[in-house]
Amino acid sequence: MKQRIMKEAAEFRLLLRSIPATVVTLFVVSVICMNLLANKTLLQLDWIALDGGVLISWLSFMCMDVITKHFGPKASNSITLLAAGINLLTCLIFFAASAIPSNAGDFGAFDSIFGGAWFILLGSTVAFLASGFINNTLNWLVGQAFRRNPDGRAAYAARTYISTFVGQFLDNFIFSMIVFVGFAPLFWNGFHWTPLQCTTCALTGAVAELLMEIAFSPMGYRISRRWQTEAVGKEYLDAIKEAEGV
Repeated sequence: MKQRIMKEAAEFRLLLRSIPATVVTLFVVSVICMNLLANKTLLQLDWIALDGGVLISWLSFMCMDVITKHFGPKASNSITLLAAGINLLTCLIFFAASAIPSNAGDFGAFDSIFGGAWFILLGSTVAFLASGFINNTLNWLVGQAFRRNPDGRAAYAARTYISTFVGQFLDNFIFSMIVFVGFAPLFWNGFHWTPLQCTTCALTGAVAELLMEIAFSPMGYRISRRWQTEAVGKEYLDAIKEAEGV
């Protein structure tokens, strides 16, 4: 067990050295920003609800798609766990800052946004990890179906659009079920959503987020092709092939 842990740790360190820092940074920052932007509702109707997170969620999924395409789903899952961990640490620091009293003025608005509620953080973390793992796995599986031209635009579009739609739907649905069905009735004076509302809002939200992904996916495709041309992360990819006996 100890040797396996050490091997995984060494593999993860090699992965961090292999993925361009800009992509990892953008991914982590987008996850943190999603958590903050979700505090503002941009649109709320009977059949759809969108929060500010939709403005940047496409970046998180684009980063996962690019990493999955080049390094595989295991690598993308590892970076997803890293982003979730950094987000939790950031939320803890925000909570500590909001809990410290200040005599310099009224910081009620600051405290309400950055203090947050523990069950919202729980819901967002569970939803993000579950949807991220499913997105990465589905992205890889769809890509395997394109045997003739796995690196073409059609293959990239299919794997990103399908995985993003499913991943975004599950992200929205899991979050709303945990927060608005599970905890909201207990902590928000009986306010709650029905499972049907969670489903319809998750579906319409996923469509809106998919449109954002479609608009920006050409950027992800260019990044993916550049990484392939420049043999980015060759040391990591060779180590994985050697470990798998390829």
